[in-house]
Order: sequence, then C-alpha cells, then structure tokens
Amino acid sequence: MKRFTHLSPDSVATATAALRNPGAAPVGGGSDLLGMIKDDLTAPEQLVRLKQLPGLDTVAPQPDGGVRLGGMITLTGLSRHPLIRERYTALAEAAGSVGTPQIRNAGTLAGNITQRPWCWYFRQGFPCYKHGGTRCFSRTGENQFNAILGGGPSYIVHPSDTAVALVALDAQLHVVGHGRDRWLPIREFFVLPREDVARENVLDPGDIVTELALGPHTGARGVYTKVTDREAWTHAVVSTAVVLVVEDGVCQRAGIALGGVAPIPWRVAPVEQLLVGQRLTPELIETASQAAVEGARPLSRNRYKIPLVTETLRRALLSFL
Repeated sequence: MKRFTHLSPDSVATATAALRNPGAAPVGGGSDLLGMIKDDLTAPEQLVRLKQLPGLDTVAPQPDGGVRLGGMITLTGLSRHPLIRERYTALAEAAGSVGTPQIRNAGTLAGNITQRPWCWYFRQGFPCYKHGGTRCFSRTGENQFNAILGGGPSYIVHPSDTAVALVALDAQLHVVGHGRDRWLPIREFFVLPREDVARENVLDPGDIVTELALGPHTGARGVYTKVTDREAWTHAVVSTAVVLVVEDGVCQRAGIALGGVAPIPWRVAPVEQLLVGQRLTPELIETASQAAVEGARPLSRNRYKIPLVTETLRRALLSFL
C-alpha cells in the first residue's frame, strides 16, 4: 500500500481547494475508498477528511415543509431520524438497509451515492472501461449481477441504496467546488456509460456534495424494498423505491426508481405515467410492474432479474392498497 497523508480542513472552501491538487481524494466514512486503496485500485497521496466540517451532518426542516440533509450525515443517523422516518420513509429504509451496522455508523449519505461500482471485474483490477481499458468483461463473462437496463458499453450497476430512494423523491443536490456552488436535480447527477464511460456522476476533481434537499411531499407514502443474494452484508440484486400520493384510492403523484438493474438509479417514468390519475387496482399494478422492464436487454446470465423486478415492484405497489 502506498503511503498517504491526511488533511482535516476546517471549511468547505479549504477542502475543495485541497481536492484540486493532483493525488488528493475526499473521504467521509471511508468505507469504499479505503477498501479500494487496500486492493490497489487507487493510490491517493492525500486523503482530505470531510466528516469534521461543521454543519454537514444535520437534518434541517425548511419553511415549505421540505428538509435539507447534510452530505456527511451518517447512514445510521439518517435511518433513525424521526423526521426522515415519518415523511421520507423510503429513504430511511434505504439507509437502514446498507451494509452492516459498522458500515452504517461510519458511512455518509454523500459517500453512499458517490461510491464506485462493485462489478467483480472492476474490483479485481481487470483493464475494463472503468480502468481506462477498451472493453467490458462482464458483457460476455460473469454477468449475473450486471445491468439489464441502460447498459453499454459498460454494464455496471449503480451500488447505492440511498440513491434509488433519492431519485424516487426527486431530491436536489448542492455541489461545491472550483470556486462555485450549484444546485442540481438528482436526475442530472448520475452519468450513463454511453454518455461518458469513465465516470458515474458529474462531479469534477475538487467537487463535493455538501447538502441534499427534499421537497415537502405532502401526503406521500414511501417504501423501499431490497432483494439480495444472501442475508449478510451485500448490495442489492434488485431494489425498488416507491413514493406515492394516493387520495381516495386514486394515485395523484408517483416517484418510482429501481436499483441493481442499471448503471444509474433507474427512474421508471412509464410506470409513473400509468399510475397517475388512475385508481390503484391489482390489475393496474400488474400492468405497471410489467412496464418497468420494457426495453430490458439482459445479458447471458442475468435474465432472472426481469421477473425479479416485476414481482418486487408489484409487491411494493400492492402495499399501497
């Protein structure tokens, strides 16, 4: 392991300035980054610690009924916060499903949504697209857990649980860096491989996610469902985040996203369009669940994900009846 130094900046401005230096890397909880360092997948010269920065681990209710979340809030803190559990249940459930208690106690919200892919070939150091190579080994190799939607030329799946819930909730992200700060919708944050195969999000060197904002979602209910291949710590094979506003049995608003099936958290707008303005019935839910996988392009060993998506989404939607 290459030697590296630590820097603990006292402000966001100091942190972003330090991160513009070649060889510097941000670290919150460090769960993903330190694992990659130990596996010789990255070799930063300096780790810039963000967790001690003031004001970045809070849950702040807003006058409009929404909430702002500090990017450095731990997953445990997020999953247990009364306001998040009451108003944004899908996010609380997603945060509480991540890893093990030790990982949730250390891991941060910003770190969870910006973690690198967990594709076996990437983590084993194969010269794939994500390592600057010219091929995706999973395309014709071991691809049981790879993408069935939005894949190509890389077939990674995005590993974050919380990102799926945040997409369903139409979150906004505050990004600071390069002497500027900006808010952007979460739907503009993640990057498909066909747009830029080398990256998973729009962050540039020196950028950090400082805050996230959630709207009021008055009257909404949410649920997050995660299917894994074992009970111990692992990432989702398939996950669903469903946020609905239902009045007198009729769906007034819908936010639905899938995890474990695409290189980004996958928003299923056709399903939302089928539901909004309609009375929820088992028949409509069956139709909507099938629509979630229209256009799926499974690889040689992951076709099983198609019925797994439809059944997982169907059960999540049935919970609203």
